[in-house]
Amino acid sequence: MTGYVWLNRLVLSFVLVFVLVSPLPAAASPQITINPPDTSEPLEAGMLHLTGSYAGVYDVQIVVNGDSLTDAHMEGITAGTWYADIDLSMYDGQVELVARGQDAVTRYNAWSSFIQIEVNHPAANVPEVRVISPAEQEVLQGQVTVQVGASGKNGISHVQVRINGGKWQDADPTASGYLLRWNMGPFSGQIISLEAKAEDVNGNVGYSQTVYVKAGISTDVGNHGSDATGTYDGIRDGNGQIEDDNRGVMEEDAVSTMKHEVRPQDRAMWIWENDSYPLILNPGSRTVLDAMSSDTDTFGQDPIRTWYLAVGKYNGIRMLEDIRAEVRDFIRWAHDRGYQVQALIAGGTIPPYFGAYERYRKQAVAEFEQILNYNLSSKERERFDGVNMDTEPYSLPDFKNAKPSVQIQYLDMLKNLMERKQASGLSLQVGAAIPRWFDTSADATDILWNGSIKPLSEHVQDTLDYISIMDYRDQADGSVGIIDQAKGEMEYANKIGKPYSVILGVETKDIADGGDPESITFHEEGRLYMEAELDKVYAAFDGNPAFGGIAIHHYESIRNLPPVWGPEAVFWQGPPDNEPPTAVTADPQANVFDYQRIDITYGPAADNRAVEEYRIYRGTEPDFAPDETHLAGISKGLSFRDMGLLPDTSYVYKVAAVDTSGNEGPPSNPVKAHTEPTSLKPMIVSKMNLGFDGSKATVTLHVADLKTGAGIAASVSGRFTFMAGKYVNGTAAAAGSFTASSEAVSAPSGEIGFAARRITADGYYWAQAYDATDSSSIRWGD
Repeated sequence: MTGYVWLNRLVLSFVLVFVLVSPLPAAASPQITINPPDTSEPLEAGMLHLTGSYAGVYDVQIVVNGDSLTDAHMEGITAGTWYADIDLSMYDGQVELVARGQDAVTRYNAWSSFIQIEVNHPAANVPEVRVISPAEQEVLQGQVTVQVGASGKNGISHVQVRINGGKWQDADPTASGYLLRWNMGPFSGQIISLEAKAEDVNGNVGYSQTVYVKAGISTDVGNHGSDATGTYDGIRDGNGQIEDDNRGVMEEDAVSTMKHEVRPQDRAMWIWENDSYPLILNPGSRTVLDAMSSDTDTFGQDPIRTWYLAVGKYNGIRMLEDIRAEVRDFIRWAHDRGYQVQALIAGGTIPPYFGAYERYRKQAVAEFEQILNYNLSSKERERFDGVNMDTEPYSLPDFKNAKPSVQIQYLDMLKNLMERKQASGLSLQVGAAIPRWFDTSADATDILWNGSIKPLSEHVQDTLDYISIMDYRDQADGSVGIIDQAKGEMEYANKIGKPYSVILGVETKDIADGGDPESITFHEEGRLYMEAELDKVYAAFDGNPAFGGIAIHHYESIRNLPPVWGPEAVFWQGPPDNEPPTAVTADPQANVFDYQRIDITYGPAADNRAVEEYRIYRGTEPDFAPDETHLAGISKGLSFRDMGLLPDTSYVYKVAAVDTSGNEGPPSNPVKAHTEPTSLKPMIVSKMNLGFDGSKATVTLHVADLKTGAGIAASVSGRFTFMAGKYVNGTAAAAGSFTASSEAVSAPSGEIGFAARRITADGYYWAQAYDATDSSSIRWGD
């Protein structure tokens, strides 16, 4: 299969992948290799010391079997060797490994080739489980026997069956398999999900694929009635008003005779796990989401009526398995207020886009079936209205250099998922986020699949109920604007008769640290400019049957985006609140990575509204005061990477939560850690100054030895912030001075800053925790 490389290949070459923007020629030749371990015999369980080399990349990580990422230790500056210790204790059998890093020039992913190793650890073997009977789509009546097959290298302790998301029930072991008898009577007229799981004597648990059967008759169980999501608001007309024009139609599904309504989604918003889990587990946070989504006054925005709610595993919790009651409560609450809620998924893997590979199809299907099975087990007003998939197969290393292998595997995955939807009888809308260039790039056009040659975008539109184009531009008009970039998909949706099936996604996230240009996001321009550009989009597609609305990426970034940057910047405020959050529910843990990095993790805090961020404080004594002078940084999630520390030094950390009103909760108990030694010397940014000449900003910074203050000739990479997003690479002179200019910015008032991202020099490392950067931005105007 494309992308597989067996162990007898001793040197593993890199491939480069471009993201979101149209593919461009490589500007450099980054390389990552893996030194394959000795495979004369299968590897035993335990830690595998994996090594390799690199050139022209940074931040090397190892992807292990599509379910975890391990950071590598890099020994060198622009080139050298790396190593990583991989825990194999959870694996038995074939394990896939691949290294990835960031191209030092383009900042896109660079990859090694894939290798496979064989691990001999029978104690970790996961049982294979399948439902033998009844068969998929079988029509059943009366008393039914479910037969399950389970096998593994260890003794099977017990097998259980779950019917329509109910309680797991024990199946009896027999000579012909494991059997469970149940009565179809209570389920008459429904489509039923059957799941099985087996646990062996070592506690390893395997799961079957779901089997969907019909109780008595074949039926469409539906997903929502006409009032399932509250009042239907139609879609905004060109004058900013809501029109109730009933363009939604009952459409023939491409893979079934089941009919369903295609609904508009204007305006939609992506919500990732950092925010989705607090919304489920901390009900007070819902008031903030509701207030922001319905606020049309503060920034003149349209109301947000559809939420793409991420449901992936987070902090050890599987939302749709472990906290179903809380999810039902959230969706019922949202529907009562007139919102639609769609489940947001990727590929069921880490990183998520591995789910596009055929060899990881099982994980992608399992993630999708979780949503189907949750819906079948829930009442109508507790069900998701749809599924939004953000798999992004173009992030894979062989999307570009092995066309059309990944493209076809991705389409096969989408088809497979739609077949699972059909089997479940559910009518929820299923769509995918796709880049704006799926109909124009050479990497995405002329794809032969399903008997026809078409652009990837058209194949996706044929297969799914809708698409949400990542139409990421910061302007509406022009050949590279939002409007022109979506016309092809709009025309095709009308051609095939799919109204409301094209959603236009726009970006508000700060993306300058990655490889994409700042022109793909509204982050630099602010909300007022964005809303004015979106008004043009609404006007351009007013009355177009294919137009399903605009989607904003994403909740965290949009609520922290001001109308403009600078002296006039104001930020959205939630409902008034004077009550601080609780302490974190699990005290911080500190893991020493090397001589200059300590990784901090902690449990979530609760709040009567919503936790906005976590402040990580760093000291050297347990009784230090958690104040601004000790602030190491801020995290939006439940982990923090503290970098640029001193070697062979003890540090103490405390964590406190801050809510959306700025109230700070009590600090956690302290946790101590001690960095490793190194022969490298620490260097810092000893001073930084910014100026603005009316058309651009200029930064001048000084790189110096931390102890002596002497200037250092160093390579410097960094990016401008706030109203600018240009990324620059350069060299500090022998005296340590570095100067760079931003892109052109024209505004009577504003703010631009600069943030260094990488500083390297022979014999030194960047001790960024000790930088002096008090003048890291400049404001001008009234």
